[in-house]
Amino acid sequence: MVSFRFPFLFSQPPKPPLSVTSNASRRPFSGGCSIAIAAAAVTAAGAGIAISQNPNNPFLQDALNFLVSNFSLKNNFIPMWGSLSLSDNSAPVTESRTGMSFPAVLKDSQRLLGIGLRRKAILGLKNIDVYAYGIYADDGDVKKFLGEKYGAVSTTELKGNKHLEEDLMESDVRMTVRLQIVYGKLSIRSVRSAFEESVGSRLKKFGTEDKELLHRFTSQFKDEYKIPRGSIIDLSREQGYVLRTSIDGVEVGSIESKLLCRSILDLYIGNEPFDRKAKEEVEFNLASVLGK
Repeated sequence: MVSFRFPFLFSQPPKPPLSVTSNASRRPFSGGCSIAIAAAAVTAAGAGIAISQNPNNPFLQDALNFLVSNFSLKNNFIPMWGSLSLSDNSAPVTESRTGMSFPAVLKDSQRLLGIGLRRKAILGLKNIDVYAYGIYADDGDVKKFLGEKYGAVSTTELKGNKHLEEDLMESDVRMTVRLQIVYGKLSIRSVRSAFEESVGSRLKKFGTEDKELLHRFTSQFKDEYKIPRGSIIDLSREQGYVLRTSIDGVEVGSIESKLLCRSILDLYIGNEPFDRKAKEEVEFNLASVLGK
């Protein structure tokens, strides 16, 4: 079971407003009611922490579900905390800063491990939100390729293990990094240029300046492709270290290269990731998949 830690780094999609009855509209919102809501929120938060620490406790889970459903519906209150189990909850997860939504499961078996935001400085003066991204890994592959080494290690010991992401990037685990374009004025030429810079720097980091490999990758982003806000780019590592690229569900190319796959993943879960909180989420949830 994969559970996002308390408190969420992710916000849930907004719920439609509940209808207010005529009796409710005439009833004053008293100070006592405010206190009751605050007390219930604190109680619920405490239960949320307990479940986050022990997600297998059915009594706590049932109690929290009952409290949340009844309290939220009666008071139009949505708690700002929670624990999301990817195995039990297929609801999309929203990147809170951009509102971009990511499915909890991709390609039937790849689970969402973390979401983040790529920001870029313009002329060193202003940061813009370029794209939100979600990082996915195949459950079965994670256990197959990493289980022998880490399966007997406790979840607590795995958290913060600096070798775990390294082994994930080096292994043949099927993974996808899904990019959702946030900046509406972004051109495909800018995407190509950005990858030339970022992936090129990773290739150098790993000891090579393979310009031909870099060009094969970046040339997939042809000028005719349009990427307005909300467009989706999937960078998928398939078995055999094949990097398959698609834009809005249409494949634009594939390249077999372990080095290229590693360089792409290093942008998001390496030592200097685009979003450190996203890397921490991947670390935490990966440990939850493998740990005992």
